[in-house]
Amino acid sequence: MKTTRSAVLLTLALGIAVPCFAHHMAVVVSKENAVSAMTSAQLSKILLAETKRWPDGKGISLVLHPASAGEAETLQRLNKMSAQQWQAWIREHKDLVKLVDSDHDVLSYVASTPGAIGLVDVRSVDDRVTVVRVDGKVPMEEGYLPH
Repeated sequence: MKTTRSAVLLTLALGIAVPCFAHHMAVVVSKENAVSAMTSAQLSKILLAETKRWPDGKGISLVLHPASAGEAETLQRLNKMSAQQWQAWIREHKDLVKLVDSDHDVLSYVASTPGAIGLVDVRSVDDRVTVVRVDGKVPMEEGYLPH
């Protein structure tokens, strides 16, 4: 009985001590992209295809992973849209958006496409891409992206 109680208390303590990583997203660009920081307003304009070129003149290629709950929630909050509005926007702009099946696919596309930008779960980030600071913050820092 005492062992069970200790195990439950240890599990609770670990659960409280370990930060929750659910839906923490990172904005990523190609290593070749000179952009390493932007404001949330700039990011929103890119994600809504209002800004179509990077400062160096390269075209922006938006890659999304529609099955990602974290990405969908982040994009809806950032762009102040309901889930239905965001899905309608994607359908209306499908020629401007590359849709892929996983965070791995987002990373592969972004890494191999100099003008690409995407969002991935922070646990998926690898050294093939650059993580973009948003409003001076990095992923997992308070205020990085709405989540």
